[in-house]
Amino acid sequence: MARIRILIVDDSVVIRRLLSEILSSDPALEVVGTATDGRIGLAKIAQLHPDLVTLDVEMPVLNGLETLAQIRKLYPRLPTVMFSTLTEGGAAATLDALALGASDYATKPSNTDVAGAAAAVRSELIPKIKALCGAVRPKLVTLPPPRPARPVPRPAHRRIEIVTIGTSTGGPNALAEVLPRIPKDFPVPIVVVQHMPPIFTRLLADRLSAASQLPVHEGTAGAVVTPGHAWIAPGNFHMTVKRAGANWRLELNQDPPENSCRPAVDVLFRSVADLCGADALAVVMTGMGSDGVIGSRSIRQKGGEVIIQDEASSVVWGMPGLVYAAGESDGVYPLNQLGHEITRRVLNSRAPRASSVRIDPMALEPHAR
Repeated sequence: MARIRILIVDDSVVIRRLLSEILSSDPALEVVGTATDGRIGLAKIAQLHPDLVTLDVEMPVLNGLETLAQIRKLYPRLPTVMFSTLTEGGAAATLDALALGASDYATKPSNTDVAGAAAAVRSELIPKIKALCGAVRPKLVTLPPPRPARPVPRPAHRRIEIVTIGTSTGGPNALAEVLPRIPKDFPVPIVVVQHMPPIFTRLLADRLSAASQLPVHEGTAGAVVTPGHAWIAPGNFHMTVKRAGANWRLELNQDPPENSCRPAVDVLFRSVADLCGADALAVVMTGMGSDGVIGSRSIRQKGGEVIIQDEASSVVWGMPGLVYAAGESDGVYPLNQLGHEITRRVLNSRAPRASSVRIDPMALEPHAR
């Protein structure tokens, strides 16, 4: 099998050397070139025809965002991974890059421990490169092959009380497509896990809130979960929803990662299953890995519903694909239909049973994009 050809574009000689050594150590990968700025990088793309580009955010001559804009014009399907610092500025620039069409991102190690930095880059970047280039299909050996959804008993008159969403690679743009399509008077709360580090999740929540009709917050311990609002789990914390007297409240913890993730979708989904049982709707969107499979099973075992994003519109069909393979999906939808479908299912579950009128969510979304 041909190795994945990678071009590294970064103005730091230390980072270029580090990435070259780490990536070249994997037999499935080949570093075919490096560049010190975006202008040279664009020239080398034309010469070397890489399968993927890693791109620094801050560079002289032509910075990462300017270079990315040119890559998307000239090579719209070329996978591009941004490499940025875990700072406020780095996080903001990374979110800008994802909005411009970057495939994914990785954070630069902040410590001076060479071995630790190499291990961090190896564990984060190499799986993303392989997933984006289609070199591997994520598999979970305990799961059966793809099959129709496993039937589960459900109450005749269930009423959806909460929506929970899990996503990873490609998730920021997917959420930016889905949440603005939810009407401002949405009658239930939405809780979300997006795999991202600290700082990133707060900035993502702020951006989504500015673009949506309903407020979007980064989750905080003790926050009261109310209808018509959305909460995103903060980086490096698991988030759960628990009953507290007459209210539901968010709880945060730093228990060990699950599926190598913290926050983990499975953790949130299990808490929603325990809290709401059959009255939960879960959504699994684009993402790498298996996080969300076990949580989806927990929700459906309690009688709740799970819908997923389809393969064609996913950046990586790992998480939703494995939910489908496990027979734990009640419906598969393209990204541009998920917001409508979430709204339809929630509103129809809460409509008067004597009414034969079907609610059309399209009429409720004047600002949907």
